[in-house]
Amino acid sequence: MKQTSLPRPGTGTTTPRPGTGTTTPRPGTGTTTQVIAFTITRVILNTLHRMVYPFLAVLARGVGVDIISMSYALTARSLVGTVGPFAATVADRRGRRFGMLLGIGLFTLGTAIVVFWPTFPALALSIILSTLGKYIFDPSMQAYLGDRIPYARRGRTMAVTEFGWSLAFILGIPLMGFLIARNGWMAPFPLFVLLGCIIFIALSFLLPKDGPSAIVHGPSSNFRLVLTSVPALAGLAVGLLASAGNEVVNLIFGVWLEDAFGLQIAALGAASAVIGLSELGGEGLVAAFVDRLGKPRAIGLGLAANCLAALALLFLGRTEAGALVGLFFFYITFEFTLVSIIPLMTELLPSARATLMAFNVAALSLGRALGDLLAPRLYGLGFWFIVLGAVGFNLLALAALRKVKTAI
Repeated sequence: MKQTSLPRPGTGTTTPRPGTGTTTPRPGTGTTTQVIAFTITRVILNTLHRMVYPFLAVLARGVGVDIISMSYALTARSLVGTVGPFAATVADRRGRRFGMLLGIGLFTLGTAIVVFWPTFPALALSIILSTLGKYIFDPSMQAYLGDRIPYARRGRTMAVTEFGWSLAFILGIPLMGFLIARNGWMAPFPLFVLLGCIIFIALSFLLPKDGPSAIVHGPSSNFRLVLTSVPALAGLAVGLLASAGNEVVNLIFGVWLEDAFGLQIAALGAASAVIGLSELGGEGLVAAFVDRLGKPRAIGLGLAANCLAALALLFLGRTEAGALVGLFFFYITFEFTLVSIIPLMTELLPSARATLMAFNVAALSLGRALGDLLAPRLYGLGFWFIVLGAVGFNLLALAALRKVKTAI
């Protein structure tokens, strides 16, 4: 099957509206309203996704299990990321609107299960279903915006929706903590059910009915398109390697702060605030600069800056304040890189956008798994090796990026 050709970056060339074969009008008020709705939706989805970590012990006590049992549920959640491409192909076959509504529906169903059945099996199933819903919604939304926003302006729009990740940490998690402190571990779940229903209804009205992409492929054909496209595979490698490099530091920074300064609670509390603010800053920088710089150049600059930030940890990390400053720069440069990758990926394979974006989620999950596997072993050799691991993965990502540039 013939693939849709790629527009040149910066030309503002539009892509066919799914199912119609006609060009999409320039983004207007309707698109702006949808982007705001998408961002709010992602704040809610990501709040549930991220709240498990700070409240892990509270949730475990609530359902009468230990931390190890909860870790099994989180392991199952991580595996959901690898099956995301199979589920998200529905957005290429049935339309972006259908994919987004299916994702919200699964999220709402998952949270409702806990409300009616507050047990550990229900909580584990809830974590899995809500995560699957997120991994269907996100690529469907990104494919929808990729269909409608010209490539030259797509980076800013994608970055705005990514505020849903950092705002979940800055706003959503404190709200969940307040609810749990007042009403117990289950308090957030009825609220998530209510918000899920509201979002489902709102998006049903806001999103136009659509159909499959202009060139219809079955799941196996879409998979073949992704797995035989060198630029697509190289783009996936960039995300996987950058994510692995970040995770090498991410997994171990709390242990490092404890070992170095002996102030676990204070240091980790401050580090959490640093991470949230740096993520927000990285997304803001992408919104401001990625379209002007060009997506490949922005990714390259982000990877190079992340290498420098990792090396700076060796010198700044001699004091607690310096370590937090170093972590801020490390995370802001990673977030800038990661968010810059998203609009680039939406343009590599327009005829299978949702499928490729789901593969991107899977690649990021595999990158984190790789970093989690290596980090303790590297730290056992010394913090120098953590830094070298992060820099090494970033350099490999830069090499993979050269293959992507040939397609853009």
